[in-house]
Amino acid sequence: MTNVQATFAATLVDEWVRGGVRHAVVAPGSRSTPLALALAAHDGIEVHVHLDERAAAFTALGIGKASGVPAILLCTSGTAAAELHPAVVEAHQARVPLLVCTADRPPELQSVGAPQTIDQTHLYGRAVRWFVEPGVADDATRGAWRSLAARALLESVGAPPGPVHLNLAFRDPLVGEPGALPPGRADGIAWHSPTMRVEVRHEIAGSRGIVVAGAGAPDLSGAPWPVLADPASGARVPGSIAAFDELLRTGAMPEPELVVRVGDAPASKVLAQWLAALDVPQLAFAGGWTDADRTASIVGDAVPIFTGVPDEGWLQTWRDAEAAAQAAIDEVLGAQRELTEPFVARTVAAHASTLVVSSSMPVRDVEWYAAPRHGLRVLANRGANGIDGVVSTAVGVALSTREPVTVLVGDLALLHDSNALLGLVARELDLTIVVIDNRGGGIFSFLPQASTLDAGTFESLFGTPQDVDIAALAAAHGIATLRVHEPDGLETALEIASTASGTHVVLAPTDRQANVAVHEQLHGAVAAAISSRR
Repeated sequence: MTNVQATFAATLVDEWVRGGVRHAVVAPGSRSTPLALALAAHDGIEVHVHLDERAAAFTALGIGKASGVPAILLCTSGTAAAELHPAVVEAHQARVPLLVCTADRPPELQSVGAPQTIDQTHLYGRAVRWFVEPGVADDATRGAWRSLAARALLESVGAPPGPVHLNLAFRDPLVGEPGALPPGRADGIAWHSPTMRVEVRHEIAGSRGIVVAGAGAPDLSGAPWPVLADPASGARVPGSIAAFDELLRTGAMPEPELVVRVGDAPASKVLAQWLAALDVPQLAFAGGWTDADRTASIVGDAVPIFTGVPDEGWLQTWRDAEAAAQAAIDEVLGAQRELTEPFVARTVAAHASTLVVSSSMPVRDVEWYAAPRHGLRVLANRGANGIDGVVSTAVGVALSTREPVTVLVGDLALLHDSNALLGLVARELDLTIVVIDNRGGGIFSFLPQASTLDAGTFESLFGTPQDVDIAALAAAHGIATLRVHEPDGLETALEIASTASGTHVVLAPTDRQANVAVHEQLHGAVAAAISSRR
């Protein structure tokens, strides 16, 4: 017997497939049955089932981040829907497309104490591009179903892209066969198509400028100025300025006449402070409203076009400083007898092809110490800058690309997202999880709290000590761990993990206090190298 709810759900899925959607992440539950069955029945959708809603949400986020196409994220009603909120916030702030489908109880079961029923209307507040609550499907609304699905997709991939929330009420019986779907457009095209976007180009002239490139930056291969390139920008290639954080710490770098900022802001606080102190025009493009210090005279989504004659001496000054800094970093890290976090970041970035990096110290160490190279794609959840969902995001990236993926996390970030390991082996992904295990939160050791509080207070409130056996945790999920105890062993472990199929954990223990010391040593070495050139 045909069921109108099943037909409605099948129509949504069919329209999303017409629009290019190829992945769905489903957290199992009862109330979401009609849409779950429709997803499983469509040949155009690859369904990934995850037992944990929070991890499922970040997995869907990773798919959208890697592909630029939203994944369908489905969960049942009640607090399951609330578990999606962190990933929805990240998708909103990082401009990642995502189709969030929360199942809900019908109106007659609202506000009467029915189980697994909460107020899901506008559950994610202003963190979505569009919220829609179409009510329980009936035949009278058939003519709107394809338009509803197509609009949801267009809102998600719009300018800027982001999450869309469909709160879908389903009434018993939840299991049924779909009938004939409302007819779609001819030739399998989507019901609504996006308007053509006109690329705005902004011409910029000057001879002694600086380009600051973050995630989402356009192609900067023709930039005539030094490009201070965050690894996630795609512009950290030979010829760019990778060691900009270390160079700016020296206080010896010359000031530009103009700054062009493209993409998201890099993590470096030193860079942000240097830019804020400059008394020169600054133009911010292609990163939404990325102007925390309110120094940009122009903010927009235009693509910069560089004109004019570059100052070759200006460019060479920065490139010579970059070469000196990279040599100093190599010398310091090459002399280390113990594993250090900068060494791990530099080595992993040199080895990986696609790298997902956790916030906190890993993203900073990759930003500060990853050398320029071709062939590296770096992704990070820098919308809200949280450490939650990092491994799940990497799982989503690997599901989307079906290529080898490496994720660099601290021990706390792994523990925050340990449910990402649920069923991971069965997904048959080539995923290397590099865990920097310093038994706590390493970034806090760099903050004033570390020097102003007594050791006991600091450790309990900020050191966030933990004593979890990460190898045992991985083994509980059937994942092999490669323990690394010295610098030479890291490259070997990465080679083993990359040549053997499947998921591996590479465990790199470090010491938090020693980590602060090696960062200071690196700062001093680069400062000395730059000073010797003057």
